[in-house]
Amino acid sequence: MRVGSDWHLREAQELASEQGVDPASGLHADEALRRASLHGRNLLATQAPRSAWTLLAEQFGDFMILVLIAAAVVSGLVGDLVDTLVILVIVLLNALIGFVQAWRADRAMAALRQLAAAQATVLRGGEPHLVPASSLVPGDIVLLEAGNQVPADLRLIEISQLKVDESALTGESVSVEKRSAALDRGAHALGDRLNMAFKGTTATHGRGRGLVVATGMATELGKVARLMAQAEDRSTPLQRRLAAFGQRLAWAVLAICAVVFVVGVLRGEAPMLMMLTAISLAVAAIPEALPAVVTVLLALGARRMVTLNALIRRLPSVETLGSVTHICSDKTGTLTQNRMHVEWLLVQGRRWTPGDPLPGPAHGEALRAAALCNDARCQAAAAHGEGSWLGDPTETALVLAAHAGGLDKTQLERDNPRVQEQPFDAERKRMTTFHRAATAAGGGFVAYTKGAPESVLPRCVAQWTPQGPVALDRAAALETAQALAAQGLRVLALARRDHGRLPDTNALETVEDALELLGLVALIDPPRPEAAAAVRDCMGAGITPVMITGDHPATARAIALRLGIVSQADAPVLTGAELAGLDQALLSARVLQVRVYARVDPAQKIRIVEALQAHGRFVAMTGDGVNDAPALKQADIGVAMGRGGTDVAREAASLVLLDDNFATIVAAVREGRRIYDNIRKFVRYTMTSNSGEIWTIFLAPLLGLPIPLLPIHILWVNLVTDGLPGLALAAEPGERGLMQRPPRPPGESLFAHGLWQHVLGVGLLFGGLCLAVQAWALAGGHAHWQTMVFTVLTLGQMAHVLAIRSETEPLWRLGLGSNRPLLAAVLLTFALQMATIYVPLLNPIFKTQPLSAAELAICLGAAALVWLAVELEKAWRRQRARPLEDFAADAPLKP
Repeated sequence: MRVGSDWHLREAQELASEQGVDPASGLHADEALRRASLHGRNLLATQAPRSAWTLLAEQFGDFMILVLIAAAVVSGLVGDLVDTLVILVIVLLNALIGFVQAWRADRAMAALRQLAAAQATVLRGGEPHLVPASSLVPGDIVLLEAGNQVPADLRLIEISQLKVDESALTGESVSVEKRSAALDRGAHALGDRLNMAFKGTTATHGRGRGLVVATGMATELGKVARLMAQAEDRSTPLQRRLAAFGQRLAWAVLAICAVVFVVGVLRGEAPMLMMLTAISLAVAAIPEALPAVVTVLLALGARRMVTLNALIRRLPSVETLGSVTHICSDKTGTLTQNRMHVEWLLVQGRRWTPGDPLPGPAHGEALRAAALCNDARCQAAAAHGEGSWLGDPTETALVLAAHAGGLDKTQLERDNPRVQEQPFDAERKRMTTFHRAATAAGGGFVAYTKGAPESVLPRCVAQWTPQGPVALDRAAALETAQALAAQGLRVLALARRDHGRLPDTNALETVEDALELLGLVALIDPPRPEAAAAVRDCMGAGITPVMITGDHPATARAIALRLGIVSQADAPVLTGAELAGLDQALLSARVLQVRVYARVDPAQKIRIVEALQAHGRFVAMTGDGVNDAPALKQADIGVAMGRGGTDVAREAASLVLLDDNFATIVAAVREGRRIYDNIRKFVRYTMTSNSGEIWTIFLAPLLGLPIPLLPIHILWVNLVTDGLPGLALAAEPGERGLMQRPPRPPGESLFAHGLWQHVLGVGLLFGGLCLAVQAWALAGGHAHWQTMVFTVLTLGQMAHVLAIRSETEPLWRLGLGSNRPLLAAVLLTFALQMATIYVPLLNPIFKTQPLSAAELAICLGAAALVWLAVELEKAWRRQRARPLEDFAADAPLKP
């Protein structure tokens, strides 16, 4: 058989002859074995797993991790084994997290393989056999029934009312009615290849027989698997910022330490003391707690998000949500309920919505037709409950609408038993059932017909009413149906005809003629109730929602309009066929304007994501189906549905919504922004502290002062002040207006918005206060001058961490009790510092001496000046921001 995917354009008998198989008998067992050796097993390919040692070694390739390992070695040489142990624990923790994350792609592929049907019914030697799906080969004849999962890509040969749920592969929410005839030449999206059944989809109605044309990785599901293997994981914004930050910091620290060493030696200090001081300063200046704090912040955020029904599969992705500029969402099952629902029943110009009282008996008769001309079957466990009907989603929706109107299908079938039927087929686009009814005019049978309006309306000669038939304006009825369809609704026409005796169903033209129209019923897969509010919240946060679906353009536009994704009924919709005709440059030119994409395939979803990313946008992709998995992996963050989604989507995603609630994304975005704010606060805190230490040691020799801090002092300040207080910043609540800000530019530096000026300025203030206290103590003959500098530095950093809890709000407005872990850490650090001064056993270890009350008061006063300076800076920021807020409030709203 020639290689290609044009099977839907060719006749089934031609393909069977080319395969050398008789569709009536199938392959012989020996031939199936021969072909299995030629084509391989019907399985998705697996990648050779990397060894555990390889994965573990890869975790130590990051520049920041290498710097931390070097810092641990240096710390050990200095003699501070505690600091060495802390650094190594941090390094191992990060390596463990990376090691666990490395298995994500393998798990995604394993979940994709699980979608394949475990068994399949095939014809072998003229007899049906139940065989493992993995043993299928091209040329096999597969028998399908309702409920079967399609085991391979099939070219359908025979069908009997066969419908297939392809939502997991194409995003189409309505079961697809299959046919066996070849399609016309031209481009056909997967969802339009009506004579094909694809591996991994499910038969929901009827039965069929198909020729296996592709197995394993050659199937459409296999192509999805290949796309997933090709999609590369992108580093999160946080990872990129930390990597750049670590590299710049390491070189800067090395240069500063070299200068400190040279200046100290030139001034006459002992070379060994200066070497130890420089090394200690290098260890202190590298914020080795930064990866630990980031891990703790993300882990706490992940734990908090579980309570919001969001499960984080990849910790750095929590922060990525704060940078997201576009959320590309699948429609079916994500923004909508993935459940067909009757929107309206229109009878003689009067509209009825399920849940309202019936306007009259004509609406009741239309609902009777919807319930009886219907193949949905009832589960015995709960005949009257929602979800108790099995069958085609459209038919179950009609049954539930009849229930809402007070009609019980089970009872109706007892009173009006079906005695004959004319099944639905794709050519006629309608079905008719015949029921015994003693009240029917002329003797006892009534026929109900339902189908596409363009098929049913031309066969109607009148409008049915309880009083008798009245004139029907067919053109107006058809125009109404077309108007409803243009709104994205699926429209069916309902009609009836009385018969004195059962007609001959072979005479289709006369059986389904002279009908009386009952009404039009409009159905839709409705939006989730909370989705519209979530879309508004996203827009308020500066995030653009984009709908990407395999459904029809009119349906996609209608749902987008309801949700507020687009604001106009004529908003542009880019279809998969149109997208296929655009090169990357043309797509890039349009991608920022289009909000709705319809009838797209998995590869096109990736193209859309990549085009947005090429504009520097950070993209979140939400979805629940197999077709979403490659784009979920390609996106900066993939968001999968945990309850109604597929394993493939969940394994490929970074974030799983446990309640399948689009609104949970808004909470996740808020949490991501809060976490990034707190990371910035830690960087502000720790780098300002390090800056203060560097300024103090660097400027002292230049001002003719002795080295103010010993190596043990530097390491103690670094270990204590960068430890508990820094970690406690993880508990800081979100700032006011957190969700009214635009997303952070993806390339924005950690030091943006004045952070680096703060680090230098307040660090210089630290150095100036320490050296001023040192000079004062030396001039006054105070022997405790070194202990005083040590204490000023420690307590000043405690005052600083309290002041930077918000970038704008003053501490008295926040309240000390609003972050109790931080308050406890500050008090504990203060107690530990006092212990190094006033516990005699610790004095020789830390080279300290007890301070007098006056000396301690001076140290406390100097620390208070740090807090005051930062509060003044925040007051200046508030004053500066107020005119901008007033201008924004006075500006006219954009239409």
